[in-house]
Order: sequence, then C-alpha cells, then structure tokens
Amino acid sequence: MLDVITMGETMVAITSDSMHSFKYASQFTKHIAGAESNFAIGVQRLGLKSGWISKLGKDPMGDYLEFFIRGEGVDVSQVKRDKKSNTGLMIKDIINSQTANVYYYRKNSAASKLSPEDINEEYVKQAKFIHLSGITLALSENSRKALLKMISIAKENTIKVSFDPNLRYKLWSDKAKMKKETLEIIEKSDIILPGIEEGKSLLNISPPEEIIKEFYKIMKGLVVLKLGKEGALYYQGDEIVHIPAYKVENVIDPVGAGDAFAAGLISGLIKNMTIKEAVKLANLVGAFCVTVKGDIEGLPTWEQIEISQGRREEFQR
Repeated sequence: MLDVITMGETMVAITSDSMHSFKYASQFTKHIAGAESNFAIGVQRLGLKSGWISKLGKDPMGDYLEFFIRGEGVDVSQVKRDKKSNTGLMIKDIINSQTANVYYYRKNSAASKLSPEDINEEYVKQAKFIHLSGITLALSENSRKALLKMISIAKENTIKVSFDPNLRYKLWSDKAKMKKETLEIIEKSDIILPGIEEGKSLLNISPPEEIIKEFYKIMKGLVVLKLGKEGALYYQGDEIVHIPAYKVENVIDPVGAGDAFAAGLISGLIKNMTIKEAVKLANLVGAFCVTVKGDIEGLPTWEQIEISQGRREEFQR
C-alpha cells in the first residue's frame, strides 16, 4: 500500500558550484530535477510511502536518476526505460539568491512518450492520493492522455486527486491551449495548489481573494494559493484563511520550493492534520527547501520537522 503516487518527467539538472552565471562558471554539479519526483521524495522523507511513474532513457543520466530516487525509498517499479529516447536535461543559470533562469533540453525525451498504456491500474488503485502537475500536460498529447487515465482511475476508486498547475510557459506554444487544458484538469481535481502568478495567468484576474474563489467555483474542492514569501491562502467554500510564511534568513535556491510545499501539504492531510495545520507544514517544508542548492537537497525529514518545532530534542555527541 502506498500513501501517494505521482507521475511525470524527471531530468538531470546542471548548476554551477558558485553564485556566478553559467557562462562564467567553471565547475558544476548535477542534481535531479522533476516536480513529481521532488514531491515523491519530499513525501517519503516525511515518513510516508510514495510511488513514481515515469519513463527514462536507457542512458547514464537515466541510471543516475533511477538509482538516486530509489535510494530515497520511493517506489520506482513503474519507471520504464526507453532505448530509443534520451533522458531530459536542464541547465539552471543562477542569477541571484531569488532568481534562476532555466533552460530545458527535453524535446522528444523518454518521458514525453509516456502514454496510457504505461499506467498500471492495479498499481494506481492502492494509493490514498495521486498527485499530478501541469508539466505532464505540456510534454505531449500521449502524456496528457496518461494523466487523464490516472485521474479516471482515481475517480473510480475514491482516490483523492491533487494538482499543481506548475505552468511552464516554454513548454507551451499555444497559450490558449495551456489555459484550456489546465483548467480542465483543475475541474477534475479535489485539491489544487496554484501559485499567485499562475492564478493571474489562468483566470485573468489579480486580487488573491478573487483568484481563490474563482478556482473554487471551477472545482468545488480545496484551493491552496501559494503567495511565495507572503505564505499561502486556503479556501474550501467557507472563509479564506491566510497562513504566513516562515521567515528564511538566507535563501540559496528558490527552485523546488513549490514541490516541497505540495509534499508538506499532502503529507499533512494524509497524517490527518487539519487543513490549517497541513498548510503550516507545507510552508515549513518549503522554507527548509530553499536554504540549500538543489531541488531536493533541502527537503526535511519528519524528525527535522519535529526538532524545528520543539517537539523533539536534537541529540548531538
């Protein structure tokens, strides 16, 4: 039995070892980069069981990703390897502590060839939640159909569907199609986690309170609107509640914070926390994530969460 299953592409990310722009850097580090695998690792570190569905190339980059993600305890039994396609690559050009430009080399990648045939219904049926992102919508028509099959299985088996729009404008050539297909998935979801800028883009309105209510009208579920350093709002049809962010003195790498937030939120709900408690946990996990370089390196364990909240003493020899 798995607590949550997710599906999507993971790439190898290359970043400089300094805060210099890529063109001036001379030494680099590889990391894993994928919204869904970031999420799966985050959930696993918080003491739950996660599974990840994907496709990787039959290449050294794919070997690295599968080895690393399996090593985090994530179930990768549904990850397929494609001899004819490459694993995706991402270059992260860090401008400053708050900004990083991202360049993708993922066209025709193995993961873009995910299809409904790659989804094992019996595997998906064991989950309490499935978590999906809008990146999978943008990769290919086949991957979009695979995502829809995941949702269909979930609905038939009373499994909760959480969805992070995760808009990647570079992956969409048609912005009208991006809005249409993303809103269609939002309508089918039980929980959505858009960022404030995604809300503005999808709904063409700006005030956070209007955005969150409009999303609720579409999907009639739990809407958690991410506000970055201002924290988050949540709404489920009664009152809009604001949960402040945790203060982070030294932000090193903001990329991956949204995936960390999602892992915290869904983990909290699976652990039977109230929505308010789960959003607080989401903010805290996101705060941990941005304090180090890399998408997953800063994801906390449940023990670290308890220590940070004074619920457990830190023991040092």
